[in-house]
Amino acid sequence: MPTAPLPLLVALATADFDPTEVVAPWRAARAAGLPVVFATEDGGPAACDALVLKGPLFGLLGATPDHCAGYAELTQDPDFQAPRDWRTLRAADFGGLLLPGGHAKGMRQYLESRSLQTLVAEFFARSLPVGAICHGPVVLARTRGADGQSVVAGRRMTALTRPLENIAWLLTAWKLGDYYRTYPEWVESELRRAVGDAGRFERGPLIASYGNPFTVRDGNLLTARWPGDASRFAEELVAMVQGESAPG
Repeated sequence: MPTAPLPLLVALATADFDPTEVVAPWRAARAAGLPVVFATEDGGPAACDALVLKGPLFGLLGATPDHCAGYAELTQDPDFQAPRDWRTLRAADFGGLLLPGGHAKGMRQYLESRSLQTLVAEFFARSLPVGAICHGPVVLARTRGADGQSVVAGRRMTALTRPLENIAWLLTAWKLGDYYRTYPEWVESELRRAVGDAGRFERGPLIASYGNPFTVRDGNLLTARWPGDASRFAEELVAMVQGESAPG
């Protein structure tokens, strides 16, 4: 009798995560019959960045209508409504890990969580699939392995690029201030420092669009830049967790 697949663990900030970067993998996992477990730092409920559902700039720069509808559906999922406490979890009980992003200040709790970093280090120690998108790779940059270095030192990867972060900030600063600047340092700058000279940070196509998604796969690590990459990223991550080749 075939064994049941180990679930994909989705670690969520309590507030301000990006809805698209959770909805797309959740949908892909569900379509593939892969169980999903959600977790927050204390097992309390999580909520996305509500401004992204509305469109931060006069209805623009937000989630697509399809992903907004997907988020409404996600919030009715009993597993989403009852997240686990990631401080109590073991990497060995899961087939892979998803670290979604989000840029509003509520994300700092998640991006700075030492307990999440401890769990992430377990996934890397076991070479289990880890997918991180947008700001999610910041968690990886701050996670240390047994050698004391970041778990992404020497790896190929991507994350929210400086051009993407800068454009969003410049377009909205007059109205939203530093809403698009989670930290004074650019995400790309922190990730370049984490991968070091032996690694490589990749920006992908100059023009980012939903029609031209970009991901970087390096062994057990899959990374992407922004919500426009989320659908391709989701398919590839689910395939990794299931031990299959990435979709063509």
